[in-house]
Order: sequence, then structure tokens, then C-alpha cells
Amino acid sequence: MSDGVKVLIKNKKAYHDYFIDETLEAGIALAGSEVKSIRAGKANIRDAYVRIVDNEAFVVGMHVSPYEKGSFFNQDPLRKRKLLLHKREIAKLYSLVTQRGLTLVPLKVYLKQGKVKLEIGVARGKKLYDKRRSIAERDAQRAREIATKVAR
Repeated sequence: MSDGVKVLIKNKKAYHDYFIDETLEAGIALAGSEVKSIRAGKANIRDAYVRIVDNEAFVVGMHVSPYEKGSFFNQDPLRKRKLLLHKREIAKLYSLVTQRGLTLVPLKVYLKQGKVKLEIGVARGKKLYDKRRSIAERDAQRAREIATKVAR
């Protein structure tokens, strides 16, 4: 927990399915009951993605479970949520997505100075052989760590 940052939700599948070229921090427009639910860790960004429509960015497919004590204030769990970005950031992301064929993937949801933030990754899709190579590298790294730990 450095600089008042507390990671609430991570999208580990994104690192398996994509090469992450660049990351960007964005705020999310949320209702109060959604913030409480996210703070409790009751959200999922595994199948979510970011879409840019009419110079506005939205996260689509982010599931935020209804807050137990929220009564009629609860929102639709799968509604699209607006991302709070500057116009120039949205324009840059839009050009990357349209011209180079990249994808915008949410990587993690975290609290920063009491505000809920979303880290967006500009990603290129991995092929099956890339995924296999990543798994092999990870396994080799684990084997090296175990060998050095046993040698001590």
C-alpha cells in the first residue's frame, strides 16, 4: 500500500490473454451503493472492456454486485459505466484502437486517496503460442526460485 493506493480487484486473465503496451489511470462515475460494493470486493472485471463512443469512454461488462443494504438505490450490476478522462486522453486512445487495432482492457480497480480508480491497459492480443511461451517462462522462473531457495 504505497501512496495511499489499495488494490481491490485485479484482472489476471488480461495479462494472460494480452501484451500490455501502455497503462492509463481513469476515474469511474459510480453510484454510492456501487462504491460500497466495490470496497467490499464484490466486483469483477474479467470479461470487461473499454469502448469509446461519441468522445466518451465507457467500461462495458464490469460486474458490480448489488450492495446488500442498498435497497432501491442499487444499480444494474452490468450497466456500462462512464470513465473520467481528459479529451486528449480519449482522443489518443481512440486513435490507437482504430488505427493500430489495439484493445482497451481494464487491468485493476483500486482506491487512491479515497477515490475509486480503474487502470486501463492498451493491449495487443496474444496468439496461442505466445500464451504457451509465457506459461513456460513462468514455470522456469518458479523452478529457478525454488532451486535458489533450496540451495540456501
